Amino acid sequence: MSIVDTIRRSTGKLLPTKYKMPIRGHRVLVTGAGSGIGRLMAIECADRGAAKVIIWDLSEERAAETAATINAAGGAAEYQVVDVTDQEAVEAAAEIAGDVDILFNNAGVVSGRDFLDNTQESVDRTLDVNVRSLYIVTRPFLKGMVERDRGTVVVTASAAGVVGVAKQTDYSASKWAAIGFTESLRVEMKRRKHRVNTLSLCPFYVDTGMFDGVKTKVPWIFPILRQEDVARTFVDAVEAGRHQVLLPWTVRLVYIGRLLPLPLFDAFCGLLGVNATMEEFRGRPGDRV
Repeated sequence: MSIVDTIRRSTGKLLPTKYKMPIRGHRVLVTGAGSGIGRLMAIECADRGAAKVIIWDLSEERAAETAATINAAGGAAEYQVVDVTDQEAVEAAAEIAGDVDILFNNAGVVSGRDFLDNTQESVDRTLDVNVRSLYIVTRPFLKGMVERDRGTVVVTASAAGVVGVAKQTDYSASKWAAIGFTESLRVEMKRRKHRVNTLSLCPFYVDTGMFDGVKTKVPWIFPILRQEDVARTFVDAVEAGRHQVLLPWTVRLVYIGRLLPLPLFDAFCGLLGVNATMEEFRGRPGDRV
């Protein structure tokens, strides 16, 4: 018996429990799967033998394209056009979709505006899509997971929920909330002895089109990540039963640095190139968030 197993037994299993969930043979639903990381995660799940991959997106054209790509490769996929902020629409779509074993809450938006330049309408939209939808989408599928005592709820958060980023106060706040949602739900499932895992995905600079127009100087410790690598790592994390993924690993430096007194933490972030000034956030050719 390993030391970890011994400690887990002696502490009444207080340590985090890994509920490994193989993709093969299970039903998967991915929101925002018409493009970006969501599309790649859906395709990756199909390649690993998912029983069915259900695609949700606001764009019928993009959703249909993702489903067609999966089906053409021999997988099983279907799509639905769903606004994840519309509770009635989500509940109706969930009824049609049926039971889901692995739910990827991936849909998200970003405004990328200075705090004083942002509009309340834009802020509300960010919070609706990035936070409120987590409750709306998860609830109808979580019931079935609890009844079957098996499932995984995944939330695509962001390292912006760990590291403060200028010009993204609403986005960062929404991703802090997304991480809190995931962690609190995990604790609730554990306390109620339900074998339902939760996983928060926290990448930083990923080479997608989501942040086009939000030009910024990329901190030297945060390399721009390839979408394919991120999607593969995230699906690996589901199968391994992990609870959180921070990408790249250097984000952990800032995560741990929060234990420092605030002046030292700010100096530490400045040294790493994280706390850029607003002038530096004008970027260089090719820079992307």
